[in-house]
Amino acid sequence: MEQNSEMPGKKMKTALTIAGSDSSGGAGIQADIKTMTVNGVYAMSVITALTAQNTTGVRSVMNVTPEFLEEQMDCVFTDLRPDAVKIGMLPSAELMRAVAGKLREYGAVRIVVDPVMVATSGSRLMEEDAVQVMKEELFPLADVITPNLPEAEVLSGRTIVTEQEMEDAAAWIGQTCRTAVLLKGGHQRNDANDLLYRDGSLRWFRGKRIMNTNTHGTGCTLSSAIAANLAKGFSLEESVERAKEYLSGALADQLDLGKGSGPVNHAFPLKDTYFGKE
Repeated sequence: MEQNSEMPGKKMKTALTIAGSDSSGGAGIQADIKTMTVNGVYAMSVITALTAQNTTGVRSVMNVTPEFLEEQMDCVFTDLRPDAVKIGMLPSAELMRAVAGKLREYGAVRIVVDPVMVATSGSRLMEEDAVQVMKEELFPLADVITPNLPEAEVLSGRTIVTEQEMEDAAAWIGQTCRTAVLLKGGHQRNDANDLLYRDGSLRWFRGKRIMNTNTHGTGCTLSSAIAANLAKGFSLEESVERAKEYLSGALADQLDLGKGSGPVNHAFPLKDTYFGKE
């Protein structure tokens, strides 16, 4: 009998990002793919919108159609089924319903939702009527959602300043939307303490604030790193810890690009091996 001389191929965990494209490369799909790759999983993408933007702001947004978004998801799930899914920019209610429908159809697992409402530059990235649809359609499918303080204020309808207010808001959102909540405290605060609400319990993840004005795409980066670690089999708590450590390293590298709020260095772990002399 003739033997097959082909060696079996290497397997790798996979993660899918469903988000918008950032032409400057610091956030969105581009940041997600960089983050997932450096965190050891094979990254795939479903693009929800094209944005013309750079470090100073967003100039314009062009949404894909719900039908084309669904075709992208069909192609991924029927061939390279993801071990985890990260969801970022979904600018319209129609696109949210399309994503939620496909996630249910394919029984997607380990879903991280980053409720992107406003860019770092201040540009609005989600239509107002989409917020309620996101809460009703997407959040119940998620293993965890990762709002920053302004996003959590929109979701909860309350002002959040103190740690007690963070705990109250995270619990309210989690109970109302039936999901775990990682409330990110770094936005407009003097610390980098994040709060995880899960199944009625609260856990603080303390972090040292890194003085760096270049924070474009940090939310995308953190949620993508969480998804990558979930794909590799780490628990939610471990995934959050590892993601925070990765983001801290990317910020501490002090990359300085562009005229506005620049990106972090997603590839900082590769510097000594592949970057060569600066």
